[in-house]
Amino acid sequence: IHRIHPTHGIIGEEFGNHNADAEFVWVLDPIDGTKSFMTGKPLFGTLIGLCRDGVPLVGIIDQPVLEERWVGIVHHGTTLNGQVVQTGDVVHDLSDAMMYTTDPQMFREGYELERFTSIRDAVKSPVYGGDCYSYACVASGYADLVIEADLGVYDYAAIVPVIQGAGGYISNWEGGDLHLDKHDTECHGRVVAAANHQLWTSAIDLLSSDTDG
Repeated sequence: IHRIHPTHGIIGEEFGNHNADAEFVWVLDPIDGTKSFMTGKPLFGTLIGLCRDGVPLVGIIDQPVLEERWVGIVHHGTTLNGQVVQTGDVVHDLSDAMMYTTDPQMFREGYELERFTSIRDAVKSPVYGGDCYSYACVASGYADLVIEADLGVYDYAAIVPVIQGAGGYISNWEGGDLHLDKHDTECHGRVVAAANHQLWTSAIDLLSSDTDG
């Protein structure tokens, strides 16, 4: 990236940041799902995102073991290994939804755990584990919802275009856009992704109520 795009910035989980205030910034996570990687579970992935003025525009979720690669471009669609994929538009009620979260322990005691519990009790079934692969399943129409917290920008910048390109919705728990400059002030590492608008609004109604930080 430095050689081909010397004016671009880089935000990386493993190697730190370089020129992070640039117009174009690449957000990299070489191994999203370290615990899965270390224990042989093939649900980790490599995340590559490109943002312009803090807004995610292009994202890649790559799972090397399964040889699956999702590429999402905002307003231009999402593909899996070159084939167009779309989120599901069949399940509209939380009571029928399959919800992913990587680990229930990622939610802090108090507000986060209470809000997560309200969603967990409302959906048809929670599914644990998956990291970035959970979002890929939503993009491909297999899962309906992902609720997570304690994320860094490198955990979701690449995922935003993949979900949006496939027709889904992704935001912070208050319904706000995921933007590099708003991570500490609005997002706080809390992310919700949904297959369609009705599921997303239902989730936001539960997640954003009685907010105390």
